[in-house]
Amino acid sequence: MTFKALFIAHSPDADYQKHRSVIDTGMYKLFSIVVRTQEEALQVSKEYLQNESIEAIILCPGFKHGDVAEIFEALEGKVSVNVSRGDGPSGKISMRAMKKAGYFRL
Repeated sequence: MTFKALFIAHSPDADYQKHRSVIDTGMYKLFSIVVRTQEEALQVSKEYLQNESIEAIILCPGFKHGDVAEIFEALEGKVSVNVSRGDGPSGKISMRAMKKAGYFRL
């Protein structure tokens, strides 16, 4: 049996139809998709629950508490929804790197 998880990240220039990948070890299958908006994240989450029978979703730190709750509710509590967050100093490092990459100019 394979454990299936979906990782969703945000990027202002993402095309969720194009920016995706799969890692499959046999026992673990990780889908990763980069979305532009919360609406796309909801759509992708529903699609992967229906088509791939995922058991878990891992969200990038850019998802707010309300976004997490909205995804969990949209999937009717059928999937574990988790957020990947670091400590305070790590968040500051990531924020600087994202600013440098232009995330907040688009």
